[in-house]
Amino acid sequence: MKKLVFATALALGSLTAISATTPIFHDGIMEIVIAQDFTEIAVEDVPQAIVDALGTDHPGATIDKAHVNGEAQYKLEVTKEDGTTAELYADAEGNWLDM
Repeated sequence: MKKLVFATALALGSLTAISATTPIFHDGIMEIVIAQDFTEIAVEDVPQAIVDALGTDHPGATIDKAHVNGEAQYKLEVTKEDGTTAELYADAEGNWLDM
């Protein structure tokens, strides 16, 4: 039994070492988190709900670049009113995401 547990731990450890993705464990189930591929889009193509949320939550901020992924999540590169820059993530409905 001890050898079986060791072999399993060794196999899982070696798989995660060579894997390009990051395993996440919760509730005893392993999930793989895959890096999101964002494609640049024109600033004018950002949904109005996101533009409205930006104006409400970050007054004076301007969108420099916008990107979208296959799950309709948007990555915004913005310049805030004080001149600092930030990356913000939102869904198509204008809800901010932690990524």
